Amino acid sequence: MTRTAATIRDVAARAGCSIATVSRVVTGHAAVGSEMQRRVVTAALELGFPLAAAGESRRPVLGVLLPSLTNPVFAGVLAGVEQSARANGLSVIMGQSNYDTKQEVAIAAALLAERPVGLVLTVCDPRTSEVLDSVARQGLPAATVYNENVAEGLGSVSVDNRAAMRRLTEELIALGHRRVLFVGGRFSSSDRAAHRYRGYCDAMEVAGSRPLPPLEVDFIDAAEDVDLTQAFATDPPTAAIVSNDLLAVTVIASLRRMGLRVPEDVSVTGFDGIDLARHISPRLTTIVQPSRSMGVLAASMVLDIAAGRRRPHHLRADFTFSRGETIAPARRDAKAVPPAESQQP
Repeated sequence: MTRTAATIRDVAARAGCSIATVSRVVTGHAAVGSEMQRRVVTAALELGFPLAAAGESRRPVLGVLLPSLTNPVFAGVLAGVEQSARANGLSVIMGQSNYDTKQEVAIAAALLAERPVGLVLTVCDPRTSEVLDSVARQGLPAATVYNENVAEGLGSVSVDNRAAMRRLTEELIALGHRRVLFVGGRFSSSDRAAHRYRGYCDAMEVAGSRPLPPLEVDFIDAAEDVDLTQAFATDPPTAAIVSNDLLAVTVIASLRRMGLRVPEDVSVTGFDGIDLARHISPRLTTIVQPSRSMGVLAASMVLDIAAGRRRPHHLRADFTFSRGETIAPARRDAKAVPPAESQQP
């Protein structure tokens, strides 16, 4: 059975307001309180009701939804989006989801209420994203950055996370590491971390080594500390492969508090290629992805889609391996760290 298209009356009933109020929100011709605007936009998104008629003018802004600006890799994307927007006479409005799917939905609704030309966004998981579904139903030009396996009809700019992490893991295997711990953000909050874990597993299995269960941590809390006590209590790993550079810095600090040296006792790698990775000592071994350029590409794609110059498509950016000073040949005499030692300041 074909689903009946939602009407403005349906949206008004769902939002608990008048048809005139819905019209004011959709057209942007009169002021509406922020709470009522949020209710109308949320109702419209849930029902698949268009927030702008075809051909109707939009504000000269690009909307940007990112997980966080704490990680410089996302700040790089934002800088690239702003560069492209300014070159085309547009401004940028953005919001942070803090790796939370509920916040993603709320921020996306707020951005859509601003009637942007289009959206550049990174979501937790494109396979289950309510936001991407809503944007697709609205027909709004949009492109993701970093997300992979994005549905047709939406653009994307990403690197091959699985291949990149496989390449990084192979470097550790070549140095004799066979017990390698994967540390990453929660897979439910980041499809990138999940793809990188699969790449790690690929390399380990080809080498005939057993992949260890991933140590998943909260992205926000992990900026302060990562508890490695259990992972190193018995049969400790000789290397830690970490799903992003910022988290790798935290892991290195945690290892030092446990009395372990990097790379003499434990090798550590990151992923992203943020500037901080080049300036810490020892310099971090990592995968470099061109964050700012990816932001430029995503914003340019959205503007091309909006202007009718091209259809949404999926781009793969190149990554490069950067050998730093945080990896060394595996030690054969790795020792477990007693819990008491791991708590020393």
